[in-house]
Amino acid sequence: MTFPRASGILLHPTSLPGRFGIGDLGPAAYRFANFLLASGQSLWQVLPLGPTGYGDSPYACYSAFAGNTLLISPEKLFEDGLLSRPEVDDIASLDAERVDFGRAHEIKDKLLAQAFARYQRTTDTEFRSEFETFAEQNSSWLNDYVLFRALKTEHDGKAWHQWEPSIVRREPAAMALAKQKLHDQIEAHKFAQFLFFKQWFELKAYCNERGVSLIGDVPIFVAQDSSDVWTNPEQFKLDHNGIPTVVAGVPPDYFSATGQFWGNPLYNWERMLVDSFKWWIERVRAILQMVDIARIDHFRGFAACWEIPGGDTTAERGRWVEVPGRELFTAIRKALRELPIIAEDLGVITPDVEKLRDGFGFPGMRILQFAFSSDTKNIDLPHNYHHNVVVYTGTHDNDTTVGWFNSVAGAGSTRSAEQIAAERALCLKYLNSDGAEIHWDFIRAVLASVADTAILPLQDLLGLGTEARMNLPNSTQGNWMWRFREGALTEQHAGRLREMTDTYGRVRRHEVESIKLDHDKE
Repeated sequence: MTFPRASGILLHPTSLPGRFGIGDLGPAAYRFANFLLASGQSLWQVLPLGPTGYGDSPYACYSAFAGNTLLISPEKLFEDGLLSRPEVDDIASLDAERVDFGRAHEIKDKLLAQAFARYQRTTDTEFRSEFETFAEQNSSWLNDYVLFRALKTEHDGKAWHQWEPSIVRREPAAMALAKQKLHDQIEAHKFAQFLFFKQWFELKAYCNERGVSLIGDVPIFVAQDSSDVWTNPEQFKLDHNGIPTVVAGVPPDYFSATGQFWGNPLYNWERMLVDSFKWWIERVRAILQMVDIARIDHFRGFAACWEIPGGDTTAERGRWVEVPGRELFTAIRKALRELPIIAEDLGVITPDVEKLRDGFGFPGMRILQFAFSSDTKNIDLPHNYHHNVVVYTGTHDNDTTVGWFNSVAGAGSTRSAEQIAAERALCLKYLNSDGAEIHWDFIRAVLASVADTAILPLQDLLGLGTEARMNLPNSTQGNWMWRFREGALTEQHAGRLREMTDTYGRVRRHEVESIKLDHDKE
């Protein structure tokens, strides 16, 4: 499908300001929604919203269906009568510029336990009914997920394939005993999921009512240590002990002599084809209830995937294996009808991937930072865009625009000094820029382009350098931690962005024309 001409901002909720060690779905999220409104933006793109595991990556979650309870707002719990004012106010403020995942877990887990204890004593029948309805409507994934989390805690955090064999194999007697033994923990996890989705859908409604649509993110693969794989082992290529026989990655290329070894289990596509892709249909149905548009990561993996032997530690010995992507998306479209999907088609894209993408009308992606490395035929140059693409100054995997422009050889860069100089010179010439405000030059270029959709990482709007980078691929430390400070977004930012957005025909006239940036949800 095609999208109306519009623009928006990429910002994961963990990057919102606040004093609890991590951004959440509380007042700062509503202030950011108001900023989008004031600046003429109609799209808010986020990263995957699932519960993160080791490494804190939103692309390696314990579930493809559950929500990240770190995003639950203590202030909203107070509004719902689940926390007292002292329980919220007595928490010492944490680092405002970096996510502290460890301390955030400690704080949120304690507050959620207090909220659950208060819920257990409540006489509010309407609230109880709301929770019970949520649990019933989401039982297809919720019951397995909360049992998985309770068992994981019971086993000191070990991966599920290291649990006792009867639980690994989900034998009925062992499962019944576990549910009985861990009943209280299971109910607490279930209640936390209810709170996450309650707060998320309230925020979504606030945005939608004001003409702001939400773009979510669907990683193509799931984590091995997830409730999805434990619950549905037949849908993945595993041995009898639950260990992947083959894993995901990408082959060696110019940037990496050994390729990228991701380690995710690969799907048993033959089995999925037999049951008409039921698991995938439910997954896409769930994400399209949470967001208005879904970006599917690593879209080329639906044409063919790089299959690496399970015992390997690099991607060198992998092989390309075809995937029934056409059959998959046909089944999903038949079940769900309209598919507002963006295909992440970055990297080396072959004709079969283009045929799959275009056959379903999915817009692909263009990244302006990639535009200056070759010649005038580079598809990432704005004069080569077409309507049905989504253009970005950069993504969560890129350096910021200012960081990219000021980069030097070495220091983790894959480019030589000569390459950097040549790209910078072409960039300045193409954009007719002196480089003084390179981030605004990039913003103008994508907003002015013919592409229907333009997305700006918030770091680029703020003109921040490499210190504000969200993720460095193939690294395992220091990622996903960036946050912006309260007050960093000003009336000047909103006014300048709105004027530029209006000039290039991307303002959608649904919103109230004037709004205070510090306005909380009423």
